[in-house]
Amino acid sequence: MHEAPTTLSNYRKQIDEALGDDFLRRTLDTFAVAYKANRESVFSEIDEHGLIKQIADAKDDACRHMEELYEKFKEEAEKRGAHVHRAKDADEANEIIARIAKENNVKRVVKSKSMTAEETQLNTALEKEGLIVDETDLGEWIIQLRHEGPSHMVMPAIHLSRYQVAKNFEEETGQQQEAEDVQKLVKVARVQLRRKFIAADMGVSGCNFAIAENGGISTVTNEGNARMVTTLPRVHVALVGLDKLVPTIDVALTALQVLPRNATAQRLTSYVTLISGAVQCNAEGAPDHKKILHIVFLDNGRTEIAKDPLFSQIFRCVRCGACANVCPVFRLVGGHKMGYIYIGAIGLILTYFFHGKDKAKVLCQNCVGCESCANVCAGGIDLPRLIREIRARVTDEQGGGAQAALLASVMKNRKLFHSLLKFASKAQRPFTGGTQFQRHLPAMFLGKHGFKALPAIASRSFRDRWPQIKPRPQAPTMKVAIFSGCAQDFVYPEQLEAAVKVMAAKNIAVDFPEEQTCCGLPVEMMGQRKTSIDIAKQNIDAFDASKYDYIVTLCASCASHLKHVYPKLLEDDMQRAEAQAFAEKIIDFSSFVHDKLGMKPEDFNNSGEKVTYHASCHLCRGLKVKDAPRALIADAADYVPCAEEDVCCGFGGTYSMKFPEISGTLMNNKLKNIEETGASKIVVDCPGCVMQIRGGAEKNKSKVKVQHISELLADNLKNKEDAGK
Repeated sequence: MHEAPTTLSNYRKQIDEALGDDFLRRTLDTFAVAYKANRESVFSEIDEHGLIKQIADAKDDACRHMEELYEKFKEEAEKRGAHVHRAKDADEANEIIARIAKENNVKRVVKSKSMTAEETQLNTALEKEGLIVDETDLGEWIIQLRHEGPSHMVMPAIHLSRYQVAKNFEEETGQQQEAEDVQKLVKVARVQLRRKFIAADMGVSGCNFAIAENGGISTVTNEGNARMVTTLPRVHVALVGLDKLVPTIDVALTALQVLPRNATAQRLTSYVTLISGAVQCNAEGAPDHKKILHIVFLDNGRTEIAKDPLFSQIFRCVRCGACANVCPVFRLVGGHKMGYIYIGAIGLILTYFFHGKDKAKVLCQNCVGCESCANVCAGGIDLPRLIREIRARVTDEQGGGAQAALLASVMKNRKLFHSLLKFASKAQRPFTGGTQFQRHLPAMFLGKHGFKALPAIASRSFRDRWPQIKPRPQAPTMKVAIFSGCAQDFVYPEQLEAAVKVMAAKNIAVDFPEEQTCCGLPVEMMGQRKTSIDIAKQNIDAFDASKYDYIVTLCASCASHLKHVYPKLLEDDMQRAEAQAFAEKIIDFSSFVHDKLGMKPEDFNNSGEKVTYHASCHLCRGLKVKDAPRALIADAADYVPCAEEDVCCGFGGTYSMKFPEISGTLMNNKLKNIEETGASKIVVDCPGCVMQIRGGAEKNKSKVKVQHISELLADNLKNKEDAGK
C-alpha cells in the first residue's frame, strides 16, 4: 500500500524515483505502443462511438434510478437464496464481511481481484480479525507478497520484472526459482494458489455488473480465479459498489463488447461468469448443500455523487483502466505515482470522493491535460473536465497557493497583464543577447526547468504591428476575426503575421479586436475558476460574434478551450447564449485554411523539403482535427510521418512549470522521434508546442527547425509578395 503525497515537493521526489526506474519506463513504453495499435485493430470491427454512447446512456439511466435498481436487485436476489446487505461506508462494509466470516466459523479467505475491496482496504480489516486472507489473481497475489497496492486496475503488477517476482516466490516457497522461465513461475503460482482455494472457507469477489432483473452478479476475468473463489468455498461474499447496478443483462452484454477491448485490446475476456442466487455446493459445512451467498453493496458517497449533475457521469466507468493505458504521465511514472487506490485519470477523481480531499489535492494536479483519456473512455466520461473541476474545488476549499493567486490576479486585469509583458520585453534584453531565447538567464532561476531554452518576448507584439499589416481587400469573400492568445501576441507574433498573409491571399477581410486577452486556460488548469470565468467574459465581450463568419485562432489549446469550455463555464450565467454563439464561430487555423478556404497544392510552391508533424493534443483530440494539417504540409512540402505524432510533447502550459521532470522527459521522447524521421523541419498547430519543442531543440543543439504551420504555408505561398496588397 502506497501513501498519497501530501505536498508537491514530496510528490516530486516520488516522481524522480519513478523516472529513475529504467525497467518501469521500458515496460510501460512497450505496453503503451502495443496497446494503442491493438486497440485500434479490435475496435475497427465495431461501431465504437455508437456503443460508447449506448453504455453512457444506460449507465446514466441506472444512476438516476439507483435506489429503484437496488430494491429490485435485493428482492430478486433474496428470492434466489442470497443475503443482501448495504453499507454506508468502507468501515461498515468491512464490519459486515468480518461478521459474516465469524458467524460461519471462517478461518481462511480467498479473494479474486476487486478494486472495491481495495477501496475499503478489506484485507487489512479481515487480517485484524485474525483471518488469513489470500489474493488469487496472479498479479494481486504478487503485490500482496510485496505488501504493495496495485499499480493498474487491470494489470496490478505491470511495474514488476520477472526477477523481482522470482525473488518474491523464492521467499514464499523457500525454493530457488528460474527467473528467465516465466511459464515455470506461473506454474509455481498455480500450485501455491490451488492449495489456498482448497483450504479456504470463504471466497470474496468483486462484481462488474449487478443485474437487477434477476438479482445476478457478473465477474469478468482472464485467469479463472474468480470462478474458483466463487464456487469452491462454502461461503461467497460479493462486495459491490452501488454504481455497478444495471437494469438488465442486455446492458451488461453491451458493455462487455467494449470492456475487454478497452482493457486489454481483446475481443472478449476468457471468463465471463454470471451468478444468480445460492447455487449447489458440496463443500463441507454447506447447509443443505447450498452456497452461503452474501452480497454487500457499498455506498461510500455514491448516492451523493449520483445527485451531482456533473460528477454522476463517473458511474459510467467500467474499470477497464484504458485512461491509464493511454496517459503519457502514467506511462512515465506508473500507477503508484498516478493514483492512490484507483489509478489513472479516473483515479484522480475517485480519490477525492472516496478517500478524501487531503489525498487528492496533490494528485489531481498531475494531469497534463492532453485529453487522451477522454478519447478512449468506454463510458464517454469527460475526464479532463472533471479533473479541472476537482482542482477548482480543492482551490476553493484549501487555496491554490500564493503564486497561483498572484498569477490569476494579474491575468484577470488585461491592461496590467499586457503592460507587464511589454515591460518584460524591454527588461529581458541583458538576458537574450538579441536572440529569440533567454540565453544568459542565471542557472539559479532555471532549476529543473533547464531542460529547454526559454523564449524571449517579442520586441513588438502582434497588436502593436497590426495597424501596419492589416489587409485591406477589395470585395472580400468573407470576414474573420483573429483570436491571438497571449503566446502568439507577445512571444510569436510572426506566426500570426504568416496567417494573415495566407488569409489575405484568398481575399479575406481580417479583424483583430484589441480588447481580447489570454484565453484563460492556464488559470483554469490551476483551479482558479472565478478568474477563468472572468477572463471568458472579457473575451466574449471583446468579440461581436455576429460580425464574423469565423473567429480563427492559431493556438489549438485556445481553440479547444474557447469552443468547448467557455459554454460550460457560463452554462449557468446570463451570458450563456453569447458564450455559445462565440464558441460556434471558433475554428482552428488548419481547418479554416483547408476546409473553409479550400486551399490545395496549386496554391503553393512545394519546397520539396522534408517536413514532419507533431499533432497538438487539443487539436487532434480536443477538436478531432487530424487530416487537415497533414494535407496542408503535403501541399507545401514533402510530409514525413513521425512515430507517435499524437503523443503529448509535455508542455501543458503551467504543467511544465509544476512538473518539469515529466515535461522534460516527454519533450526528449518527442525530440528523439523527430530526429529519427530525418526531416529538416517540424511544424505544429500550437505555440505552446512550439515553445516546448523549439526550446528543447535549442537546448539539445538539434538542427531541426521548429515552425508553426502558418509559417510553412506563408513561406511556400504562390504569389506571396502580392498577398494583402
